[in-house]
Amino acid sequence: MSAPSARTTLHAIELEITGGCQLSCTHCLSESSPQGTHGQMTAGDWQDVIADAAALGIPQIQLIGGEPTLYPYWVDLLDYALARNLRVEVFSNLFHVRPAWWTIFEQDGVSLATSYYSDDPVEHDRITQRHGSFQRTRTNIMEAHRRGIPLRVGILHIHDGQRVEQARAEIEAMGITDIQMDRVRAVGRAAKGSDGPSAAELCGRCGINRAAVLPNGDLTLCVLSRFMPVGNVRATPLADLMDSPEWQDTRKKIPLISPSACQPDGSDCNPAKTPACLPKFPLAPIYLTTQDGHR
Repeated sequence: MSAPSARTTLHAIELEITGGCQLSCTHCLSESSPQGTHGQMTAGDWQDVIADAAALGIPQIQLIGGEPTLYPYWVDLLDYALARNLRVEVFSNLFHVRPAWWTIFEQDGVSLATSYYSDDPVEHDRITQRHGSFQRTRTNIMEAHRRGIPLRVGILHIHDGQRVEQARAEIEAMGITDIQMDRVRAVGRAAKGSDGPSAAELCGRCGINRAAVLPNGDLTLCVLSRFMPVGNVRATPLADLMDSPEWQDTRKKIPLISPSACQPDGSDCNPAKTPACLPKFPLAPIYLTTQDGHR
């Protein structure tokens, strides 16, 4: 049996709407920073992708960056998606939240996601390369939870001795239960000093549950597989790219998912060994596809 079309299995698409960020995290997959740009995609281009996703039956988009709230039209894109009955997750560092944004986040169909690295402010700020980021992110995590906004927190294991388990305990103590853990992947800044990114760094789910569009319009199987683009949405419609031989050929380069491996669902997996790939979404059914296209 041939592998199912991407348009029938994807249940979310990551839209990396900017490379700008207030932080310069040591491991950033997109190498975003305060010097990052919004890329070549216009607001109209992003709306076309959202409309195409809705037409394909993909039920959710994720606004990601960089820091997506630095993109000047992020609210317009969020509203555009909601108007097409798509769910929207905003993956924010929660370093800065304007008071008016809380009402936006409280809308039905909107959720938040963020990253948290340690219960130690010094260690957290050392990773983000921004003094005070721990306190500001922590405060806004608590405010989002207080307001009842759906929120998931990703904890990334970056270096030996990092207080990831203590960070998880702290988030749980706040009453937040959607916590997912992962190891750092050698993509972006985290690949510096190595032979560069490779498919071996990926968890195997790329192109199965999700896909991603980067600031230059490149379509990839996820934001982490950014070094393996399959085409560009500014030149080719999303549906055509997902049905293309380039998509299928790239998918075959991704390592298979081990059926016995622990799943990236927020379980108690060792974060240094879990096959999770943050950022991610609640998971749809997984097809285990062999190199010859069978499942």
